[in-house]
Amino acid sequence: MAKDKGKDKNAGRKLVAQHKKARHDYHILDTYECGLVLTGTEVKSLRQGRASLVDGFVQIDGNEAWLHNVHIPEYAQGTWTNHSARRKRKLLMHRAEIDKLESKSQESGHTIVPLSLYFKDGRAKVEIALAKGKKEYDKRQTLREKQDRREAERAMSAARRKQRA
Repeated sequence: MAKDKGKDKNAGRKLVAQHKKARHDYHILDTYECGLVLTGTEVKSLRQGRASLVDGFVQIDGNEAWLHNVHIPEYAQGTWTNHSARRKRKLLMHRAEIDKLESKSQESGHTIVPLSLYFKDGRAKVEIALAKGKKEYDKRQTLREKQDRREAERAMSAARRKQRA
């Protein structure tokens, strides 16, 4: 039987790290999937599920995109060939995407943040987003909307349970 390509977006995807607070702190405007240039010990450390995207950001430097401050701890069984934990890593993107990101990130209040780090079909990928920082009142409004949605769902499910009984 032939493989169905493109059917399931998450097929062959193993999540390593996620930056959940990014969706709370920023309005996500656009997302991109990028490859990463990694050393062997970084890949081994990622396969153990160890990474942190909390302080990470992307910077465009001379027509190249670089991922800064992402913490991939040293590989425990590594030797002198081990990597430094917070080195900058090159992102693999198309030139048109890099140019588009660079022009949009120059606007006031815009930044590029990593959202998740994962393996897709054996290759390390990072999902980055063009984002605009939220104000404090925006964060409160988002939390209020989320809480209202939860309460409405609870009330609807309770009503459905009552109907069945």
